[in-house]
Amino acid sequence: MLETPVFEEMKAKKQVAKAPVLDAVRLYWKDILLTCLIRTGQQAPFVLFTTYLLSYGTGVLKLERSFLFNCVLAAAATSLITTPLFGYLSDRIGRKRMYLIGAFTMLVFAFPYYWLINSAIPAVIALTVVASLVVHDMQYGPQAAFIAESFPPNVRYSGASIGYQLASLTSGGPAPIIATWLMHTYGTSTAISCYLAIIAAISLISAALLKDRSQEDYISVAPRAPDLDAGQPLVASSAKPTLS
Repeated sequence: MLETPVFEEMKAKKQVAKAPVLDAVRLYWKDILLTCLIRTGQQAPFVLFTTYLLSYGTGVLKLERSFLFNCVLAAAATSLITTPLFGYLSDRIGRKRMYLIGAFTMLVFAFPYYWLINSAIPAVIALTVVASLVVHDMQYGPQAAFIAESFPPNVRYSGASIGYQLASLTSGGPAPIIATWLMHTYGTSTAISCYLAIIAAISLISAALLKDRSQEDYISVAPRAPDLDAGQPLVASSAKPTLS
């Protein structure tokens, strides 16, 4: 895989970071934190819409596991279209705007989702499960580019990776545990809907605060750590994010 043209130009001009992880944490810790938080309303709902759905549907609604699994499979197949579609739309209207639209839609969708799932009508459940991943993909489609473009090229790989993977610990991993606890404690899916609404609001606010650096010129003015010698070239950090 080739490096991006921006990073190749930085390498040629010796404007790359010596310690990209340290520089990313020291200079762009707010962006790393916001990157983690914007994924809160994307990753946690994804886990609830797929993995936790199987437990909720079989344990609470007494539905067939095979039926729910097929619904998730259909939703995943739909995502093969909607994920690149929303990525394409972000090319046209802007990453940040697309992400804000997705986070707001997730916030609105939080309560209708469980109302429709609780109907126990197979056709309604199937359509709701498919729709849930479409709503999810409104954030997931532009996410990789949005996060990557929030960091300058000399720390892009490090900053994007730390923020992205940190959300797995703070959001995706605990989500089914939190949902199970809420259901056990309050005995109603409304509590889980409130949880979905809160994390969607977190993503909405964080995305609004995350700086869009996609139009900045990093080649003419390369960011440097404050304690580096002016004459010492910064060393390399890959410019292309590899987000899973």
